[in-house]
Amino acid sequence: MKIGDKVRFLSEVGGGIVRGFQGKDIALVEGEDGFEIPMLIRECVVIQTDDYNIPLKSTAKPSAPEVEEEEEEEEKPITYRAPEIRGNDVLNVFLAYVPQDVKSISSTAFDAYLVNDSNYFIDYLYLSAEGKSWTLRSRGTVKPNMKMHLEEFEKSALNGMERVAVQLLAYKDDRTFLLKQAVNQELRIDTVKFYKLHTFQSSDFFEEPALIYEIVKDDEAVKQVYVSADDIKNALLQKNVQDVPAKLQKKQHVVKNEIVEVDLHIHELLDDTTGMGNAEMLNYQLDVFRKTLEEYKQKKGQRIVFIHGKGDGVLRRAILDELKRKYKTYQWQDASFREYGFGATMVTIH
Repeated sequence: MKIGDKVRFLSEVGGGIVRGFQGKDIALVEGEDGFEIPMLIRECVVIQTDDYNIPLKSTAKPSAPEVEEEEEEEEKPITYRAPEIRGNDVLNVFLAYVPQDVKSISSTAFDAYLVNDSNYFIDYLYLSAEGKSWTLRSRGTVKPNMKMHLEEFEKSALNGMERVAVQLLAYKDDRTFLLKQAVNQELRIDTVKFYKLHTFQSSDFFEEPALIYEIVKDDEAVKQVYVSADDIKNALLQKNVQDVPAKLQKKQHVVKNEIVEVDLHIHELLDDTTGMGNAEMLNYQLDVFRKTLEEYKQKKGQRIVFIHGKGDGVLRRAILDELKRKYKTYQWQDASFREYGFGATMVTIH
């Protein structure tokens, strides 16, 4: 017996529709007058069952039809297609650095992004180098017309990001497409720019100002123009001194008794330091230090004296830290006191 069944009474005239139960023994039966009568269940006999409330066999188990429908839905092919922008079938890819707090450019952390301004999916590798050893910093897939966050880094990590590389494969996974060339692009990152507010510009990709490097433009890998120390040296040899900009004249190295002297005092490196903070100037001095070692790395036994001055010792400590971390095979010592006082360090290339 269940709610909705029609019953008649055994021991007396009457009957009705079961509307509920009281405990296990009493049924509430609604008669023709609309009143519910409590009656012992054993005194009632079902004369007409409510077909609507009959439990189907299929409900005793997980509904077979529903399971089949779910399986059919899972087997249906995916019809979603990534949105495309008309005229965006040429490949344009950018590497972007965005300060987290542009108002505190001297101390803020940064976010790195890969911007995919095309209708292609892009599988990428983002790497950095120290010497000949490369380190993977990020990898993944950037969807069409989207940007991917690569990493967050502090200013202290800039020294390890002077050389980065981006490797790309472009494709469409849901329709036919024109084949694009694989890209392997190495970049030189000017870390001094991270201390200069004006190098971060507005763009179509970010609300905040960003430093953006082109990786691919209109299907062509963008070759970065990088002037090495050797290029500068050759240019100096081919031109008269009068034709050389003043800043380049100051960067020429002095050679005494086969020892190369490099004066790292900021006024000897730059004509004008207006707008540069202490951290920015220090980073510029270290950049000259690194480029000098790079220039002479093939000349085994070459001695180089870096004149950094005594001051508060910040530049000297930074140079020694660089030597301990990046140039472990080189020898270094305090330069001659008679010639340089306490403000110079001599490095021997090995």
